[in-house]
Amino acid sequence: MEIERKLAELGIEVPAPPVPAAHYIPCVQVGNLLFVGGNTGRLNGQPHLYAGKVGEQVTLEQAYQMARHCALNHLAIIKSALGDLDRVERFVKLLGFVNVAPGFTKMPQVVNGASDLFIEIWGERGQHARAAVGVASLANEAPVETEVILQIRD
Repeated sequence: MEIERKLAELGIEVPAPPVPAAHYIPCVQVGNLLFVGGNTGRLNGQPHLYAGKVGEQVTLEQAYQMARHCALNHLAIIKSALGDLDRVERFVKLLGFVNVAPGFTKMPQVVNGASDLFIEIWGERGQHARAAVGVASLANEAPVETEVILQIRD
């Protein structure tokens, strides 16, 4: 329960796992990899804390916070799937989509909200390859959506 202890030290509560909004499942395990589908950072089924385009209706700081919310939802899905967050061997890849206003180019700083949380909790095991992509829109005017791939232990 090393990770649970670390979460408690950091004052981080893992939310309830988000309910899929369409025809998909939250994650798929293939061998020792867990592919966690995208989510937009709606915590415990509540509306998005912020909505709209980053650089227009949503500030960089607010979008960073929404990326962190996405990461919290990933934790909820991982915990639900594996039963124990200590089974995470390492984060392999994080893919972040940022709903950007024309001219906004700080997608990496937004997606740092998720990256920073994983590294804060898992240290080196939380480091990962990553892409941060600007897009024209996301479902329900979400400012950010992320997905992750993890290596897991038996």
